[in-house]
Order: sequence, then C-alpha cells, then structure tokens
Amino acid sequence: MNLSPARFVEFVMGDAQADRCVPPTGFTASLTLFSAAAMAFLAVFALALSMATGRLADRWGSELARSSTIRISAPEGQLAAQTNAALRILETTSGVAASRALSRDEQRALLEPWFGPDLPLESLPIPQLIEVIEAEDGFDPDGLRLRLAAEVPGAVLDDHTRWRRPLVSAASGLRALGVLSVLIIAGATGAMITLAANAALAANAQVISVMRLVGARDRYIAQAFVRRFTLRTLTGAALGVVLGSVAILLLPAAQDEGGFLTGLGFQGLQWLWLLLIPPLAAAVAFAATQAAAVRTLKDMP
Repeated sequence: MNLSPARFVEFVMGDAQADRCVPPTGFTASLTLFSAAAMAFLAVFALALSMATGRLADRWGSELARSSTIRISAPEGQLAAQTNAALRILETTSGVAASRALSRDEQRALLEPWFGPDLPLESLPIPQLIEVIEAEDGFDPDGLRLRLAAEVPGAVLDDHTRWRRPLVSAASGLRALGVLSVLIIAGATGAMITLAANAALAANAQVISVMRLVGARDRYIAQAFVRRFTLRTLTGAALGVVLGSVAILLLPAAQDEGGFLTGLGFQGLQWLWLLLIPPLAAAVAFAATQAAAVRTLKDMP
C-alpha cells in the first residue's frame, strides 16, 4: 500500500464504515496491545544493555590505550635500585608523558578485590609496579624493552595490547548483539501481529462477505484492518517504551564498585533512540497486517 500524504491522512483518520469489520475490542485487540508493549519493553532493555556494555568497553579500552605497566621482580635489597633505574630510563624515553612507582597502599588496593583487605603485603614477594602514561605519539615498546633488559633485568613491560584487543572486539560484538536482539524482537512482533490479524479476519468473515456484496473492494477492507492494527501496535509500543524507560531510570546509577552491574541505561542523546521504537513497531505491524490481509482476503470465497 503506497501512502501519499493525502492517503496517509486518510489512513490515520480512518473510515467509519470500513472500521466496522474490525473488532474494536476483544482477544485480537488485547493480544496486539500486549505483544507490542512487551516487545517494546524488551527492545528498550536490549538497546540499554548494548549501549552500556559498549560504553564500558570503550572506557576501558581508552584508559588502557594510553597507559602501560612495568613490573619489577627483584630481591628485596635490589628492588628500590632497579625501580629508580627504570624511572630514570622512562624519563629519557621519547613518547612517555609521565611515570611513577605505585605505593604499597595503591598495590594493596589493586589486589584487595582478589585477596581481601587483610593481605599481608609486607611479608609477600609482591613485584613493584610502575605506571607509564604515554604521550599523544606514544613510545616504541620494543626499544623500551631492550633498554630495560640491559639496565633493569627484573623489569617486564606490559603495554596492555593483549587487554585492549579483546575489549574492542567485545564492544563490537555487544553492539551487534543489541542490533540482532532488536531484529529478533521485530520479527516476533510481526509474527504476533500476523496471528492476531488472521484471527480477526477469520472472525469477521461474514461481515466481510456482506461488505463485498454491497460493493466494497478487498483493498478498502484491508486498509481498515491495517489501520486498526498499526495504530494499536503504535499505542502498545509507546506504552512499552514508557514502562521500559521508567524501569531503566529506577536501576542503580553507575558506580565503580558495581562495575558492569550498575549504570545500565542511556546517556545524553542516547535516549532519543527510544523514540524510534514505536514508529518502527508500527511499520512492522503495517507490513505484517497488510500481507496477512491481502493473503487472507484472496483466499476467502
């Protein structure tokens, strides 16, 4: 059905005579509203999960991209000397913006989530960690490794490449999963609308036969079904988006302690994506009902 501006206004306003063949209430009306609202609710959470995990992976990736770590393992008597030697090398390394040795308290804080707050750090052979912040142009990791190997034999450079790669891959995969989830939800919505439209057409076969006898064409009758089911889906999807948005707002805000388990939702202009869900759901209902109406009316005697 090609909707010009004039036909679109006619489609929205409807035709009282044609609408009589479509039940305003009942099983099909409830099924359409409920399925549209439920699928829109799920679409909100699919988008929220995709965007939240994408933000988390992007943040971790950007933080790791400009930072590296040097781990120094040496006997207690040589640890301080090797740490100072590594810091002197970093001061003269091109592409290193800043470097500092982490204190005992900072290293304890890094290990606390894994071993608890009572870790006896002083009695354990914990390596000394040096944080390296890269400049915009970065540094040559291979060259730095050679210098460390020559002057600080207990030093190991980790430029976080092996950590960044899976995070970037995870971000892309999660975004793709969100898109796939929305497509699956759209397909399920179309299937439910098709079932409801077929049921409504079958239930009103006698009314449709009478309308045909008085001269109504199948296109005229199909438009009534398409209009009613499209508007019902639009209403249900809008309700589902509102309920999903309220549920997202009631979730805990982003916290460093909660990590991935908090901060699920949208930020800034990302909320505008929710405005696309009701019209997309209505477009799915339009196509599904149009196909079902044309096929069913064609098979009717």
